[in-house]
Amino acid sequence: FFFCTTIHIAEQAGSAMSVQERDPCPHRILDDIGGAFAMGAIGGGLWNMVKGARNSPRGERMQGSISAIRARAPILGGNFAVWGGLFSSFDCSLVWLRRKEDPWNSIASGALTGGVLAARGGWRAASRSAAVGGVLLAMIEGLNIFLTKMLAENSAPPYAPPPPYQPPPMAPAPPTAAKPAAADEGFMVDSAKSSQAT
Repeated sequence: FFFCTTIHIAEQAGSAMSVQERDPCPHRILDDIGGAFAMGAIGGGLWNMVKGARNSPRGERMQGSISAIRARAPILGGNFAVWGGLFSSFDCSLVWLRRKEDPWNSIASGALTGGVLAARGGWRAASRSAAVGGVLLAMIEGLNIFLTKMLAENSAPPYAPPPPYQPPPMAPAPPTAAKPAAADEGFMVDSAKSSQAT
């Protein structure tokens, strides 16, 4: 069960997507099933590669690791896919029932998924697994909310409009003495003509 919760951790932390950016519900279920299978198969492949190499005699370690990967990695990927599919199905159902998408849906989905997966062991095992699933998802959602708030306070919002331009204040001009206005001020005057006229 602990390994299966890494699916939800990777969804929340790795992608860093808000609730509004996720796929709509029918597509989300298939997306989570595929992502969970890939995560379980890759993680199970790495785990069983090391385990198969350690348990094989010297000289046959490569063959032992390959046979362990072929035997166990698809099974672990399938287990992850079942967990991811159930979790997303419950999550989408709760979104539809409650008409809102918030952390309570994920917490309840984790509890329901844990209970359904342990239902063959009886009601005690199912209730224990549901409690563990709910508490674990509550801790994940709480950590996600904490990290989101902490990162939002430290960084400026993206695409924030720049502050309006305000020119720096100018110092007032010093007072100047008034000049007498000349008659031909602003016009070019030919000095040769003016000297001949006089």
